[in-house]
Amino acid sequence: MSELPPLPIHAVMADLMASLRASSNAVLVAPPGAGKTTAVAPEILRQDWCTGQVLLLSPRRLAARAAAERIAAMCGETPGGTVGYATRMDSRQSSGTRLLVLTEGIFRNRIQDDPELSGVSVVLFDEVHERSLDSDFGLALALDAQAALRPDLRLVAMSATLDGARFAALMDRCPVIESQGRMYPLDVRHIGRAAEQRIEDSVAAAVKRALAEESEGDVLVFLPGVAEIERTAERLVALPASVRVHRLHGSLDPAAQRLALRPAALGERKVILATSIAETSLTIDGVRIVVDSGLARRPRYDRAAGVTRLTTEKASQAAATQRAGRAARQRPGVVYRLWEAAATAGMPPFDPPEIVESDLSALLLDCALWGVTDPACLRWIDPPPEAALAEARQRLQSLDALDAEGRITGHGRDIAKLPLAPRIGHMLVRAGALGMASTAAEVALLLGERVLGGNDVDMTQRLTRWRREAGQRADAGRRLVRRWADMAGGPPKGESEGPDSVGRCLALAFPDRVAKRRSADGTQWASVGGRGFTLDPLSPLAREDWLAIGEVQGRASGARIVSAASIRETDVLALFDGRVEEHRIVRFRKETGGVEALRERRIGAVRLTSGSDDSPDAGAVVAALVDGVRAGGLNLLPWSEAARGLRMRAVFAGSDRLSDSALLADLDDWLAPLLTDKRRLSDITASALSQMLEDRLGWDGRQRIDRLAPAEFVSPAGSRHAIDYDAEGGPRVELRVQALFGLSDHPCIGEAQVPLVLSLTSPAGRPIQTTRDLPGFWRGNWADVAKEMRGRYPRHPWPDDPSAAAATLRTKRADARGKS
Repeated sequence: MSELPPLPIHAVMADLMASLRASSNAVLVAPPGAGKTTAVAPEILRQDWCTGQVLLLSPRRLAARAAAERIAAMCGETPGGTVGYATRMDSRQSSGTRLLVLTEGIFRNRIQDDPELSGVSVVLFDEVHERSLDSDFGLALALDAQAALRPDLRLVAMSATLDGARFAALMDRCPVIESQGRMYPLDVRHIGRAAEQRIEDSVAAAVKRALAEESEGDVLVFLPGVAEIERTAERLVALPASVRVHRLHGSLDPAAQRLALRPAALGERKVILATSIAETSLTIDGVRIVVDSGLARRPRYDRAAGVTRLTTEKASQAAATQRAGRAARQRPGVVYRLWEAAATAGMPPFDPPEIVESDLSALLLDCALWGVTDPACLRWIDPPPEAALAEARQRLQSLDALDAEGRITGHGRDIAKLPLAPRIGHMLVRAGALGMASTAAEVALLLGERVLGGNDVDMTQRLTRWRREAGQRADAGRRLVRRWADMAGGPPKGESEGPDSVGRCLALAFPDRVAKRRSADGTQWASVGGRGFTLDPLSPLAREDWLAIGEVQGRASGARIVSAASIRETDVLALFDGRVEEHRIVRFRKETGGVEALRERRIGAVRLTSGSDDSPDAGAVVAALVDGVRAGGLNLLPWSEAARGLRMRAVFAGSDRLSDSALLADLDDWLAPLLTDKRRLSDITASALSQMLEDRLGWDGRQRIDRLAPAEFVSPAGSRHAIDYDAEGGPRVELRVQALFGLSDHPCIGEAQVPLVLSLTSPAGRPIQTTRDLPGFWRGNWADVAKEMRGRYPRHPWPDDPSAAAATLRTKRADARGKS
């Protein structure tokens, strides 16, 4: 192996090697460009204690391949010899490979298959500061394996930021070696952008400005996603012929990625439009200008929706620093930032670790495969949130991957053998048993590689197009499909595979997203899991009755369907026969005061059939009627006037036995028995309700109410008058004034002696006075009232002193005859 060119990391290389000779673990902190990715692993291979393979973990496929190619070139080789790489879609290694650069996901599978990591001397975790879920988990497994099986295994965490102390504490308080790195002068220019301007317009303008202001050097542009890259490229088509525009993102085929990384030809300049994939892990020769949009697209797990969605957000301050540093790795550079300098403080300091906001299904399944039912038993920089683990545990149990105690099942082991998310692995295993292994593997590939087969929502159409595609990426995908199909245990092409098998495979992966059309134009869909989805009405899928949905974007309510396939109802019923349930529904209808009884067949939240139930469960009918009263109030019941009056009198008397709150609290006790064999509230007789009230009060209670809140007022004339306890102003009695003659005190009721409101009328029943002070009325207004009444009703008595007169309801003549 040839000598590596001098790099800043070499200043601390001797310290790192000495540390690894003396102990098993180390943390290396080195800024971007220091050379840790390309220099440390080759140096370890030179150590006499390193007799096995060195694994260098990289967070991305592009970075893994680029690092392996650069190291191999430094060694005068091509990848696949001493230096190799392994990613999901591509691999170059041999029996002679001693330094293997691999993605964190590939390492996770390798250590699960071989916990001792046989033949491995050192594992280097590069860019651990990015805190990917696979990196955190891989380090936790490696530490566990080191403690239990391989005390001689060396582990090195390499970080570009100064958080090495946390990793050192996790790794048995190991030494931290810091490299100062090498950074050339960097000119930071905050040029801002208009809020109303599209990001691609602002970025394109900044690129043109940078090319004009800086006469040399290539331009690296950071954009949030592929769509923005393509739109920006469209706006740069008029650049001079000497300026080549390249794209750089994970969906590109390897040849296009290599072309973007290759130095520009003599006399040419490059503009590289990249996602955050170019922030770390690899140096792009020739770049001395960076244009930073200040945006990033990150996966965010929506726990309410059960999906991971991509969101465009402000880049973090740490990411902005990393991006700017790309311009000054090889010579003085300049960065154009599309935000004001003061806005930097408003950007989040760091990107949050994936473990705190990701779907943890795969993590929990891998822990169970490792033999750990509680992930807290492992060592983490940040432990996985318990709420996310509980949700993942429930999902895995629904897939039959975990048992009730959280232990991995046989089916779970089959899923875990596959380098796929649990849902997708479950689909592949179940589809293999149904003779659809090949189609399931193809569907798994298209779900993970959005660029293959185009971007049609209809997965069947995407699959058809991809099967006709040529090229390195398509061929690599086909090799992967064959390997997955073999791993699933199914035949290369099963008898059950056909045009409809795409939908069946998606339904196996996402049973909760099987959906039925609920609008005539096909825009609205109801899913088995209870969520509503939307679809472009112009999509051919909008005419289908059922869809198996693979991907959605958006919030929990009304997420947009991104990929799906049609599926027949017969296939839905065949796949999920055990989930079809018959529901007998009895619900109260307020408008009729009765119940509606239905018999439905459902799969989850989707109704398959519905019809009237002629023989509903009697208990369900009673419960629905009771619930109807509980929701709609006691006024729904057919109370008689006497019953209503009794309830008001009870309240006045200070008893809450008949109050709304007391009756509603005891509905099940008193109302349910009255509803036996009834279908409507109106079927209850008023007498039954009145008797119920009497029973609740009891003898003593009724006597107390009659004493404190009598139903009637008996006048001095002997007439009886109902007391209105619901009247405004208090209990009220309406009666002829002559019935109160001879009464010198105002009548009162209740323990507090509340004055009755007396509504006094003429002999014809017309109101003449309302009073709460009868003696005051006699002394005051009576003279004027009596004078007027004598003219209108001369045959009736209108004494000057009514308090001393005899009460009577007769005329003067009739009264005289009665006395004779």
